[in-house]
Amino acid sequence: MTLPTENSPPKPDQLLRHIAIIMDGNNRWAKSRFLPKLSGHKAATNAVKEVIRASRERGIQYLTLFAFSSENWHRPPEEVSGLMSLLHQSLRYETKKLLKYDIRLKVIGDKKQLSKKIQLAIEETEEKTASCKTMMLCVAVNYGGQWDITQACKKLAAKLAVGEISAHDINEHNIENQLCTAGMPPVDLLIRTSGEQRISNFLLWQCAYSEFYFTDTLWPDFTQSDLDHALAAYKKRERRFGKTSEQLTAANIT
Repeated sequence: MTLPTENSPPKPDQLLRHIAIIMDGNNRWAKSRFLPKLSGHKAATNAVKEVIRASRERGIQYLTLFAFSSENWHRPPEEVSGLMSLLHQSLRYETKKLLKYDIRLKVIGDKKQLSKKIQLAIEETEEKTASCKTMMLCVAVNYGGQWDITQACKKLAAKLAVGEISAHDINEHNIENQLCTAGMPPVDLLIRTSGEQRISNFLLWQCAYSEFYFTDTLWPDFTQSDLDHALAAYKKRERRFGKTSEQLTAANIT
């Protein structure tokens, strides 16, 4: 299986290709068990592994996980330090499994704020898994949707300043090609756990026509069964992309 690179929205009859997940509820999971906050984040790693495995088994080609937002730096220092340590451990110890299951890793976000140790681990894992083709695992670290769009515009502005492009060349397609997710299809299904119903500055551009699925399940308790419930709900949705139901019916008939 090869990874598609087109950026156009999928037709309604195409299989779901890209799932994005806001993994929320780790602290509440720990608090409900009278455990330290970091215990919730550690428990969350099991849910991450299960969902990656289940997504691959179900033929999902792209899975994007919101691991650490640009706003999460405002959390208590000990929690941030613990999250960074978990990230580094995962990069060190899970690379072999990614290679075994033919999963490519891509980390998106402003990586300059991360420690040199983590930056190096990211580079090494991305390089080692670069040829994997069955699924792409995209992990958002120090990521914000507004930042992503802003940095894309800055790249185009730099090209404009040196005459590489003209103002007429700035369009949706060219902006999309400068985003962190360039080359990936739009998000088909966005899942958020823990009962919150907002997207928290995550993949704002990429989720323009996504279907949203919210569940009260806290992320550490999220299993492949919960994923299947989300997929079943998605299959019942009618994705019109601005068209009417009648237009979609006519298109399917022809």
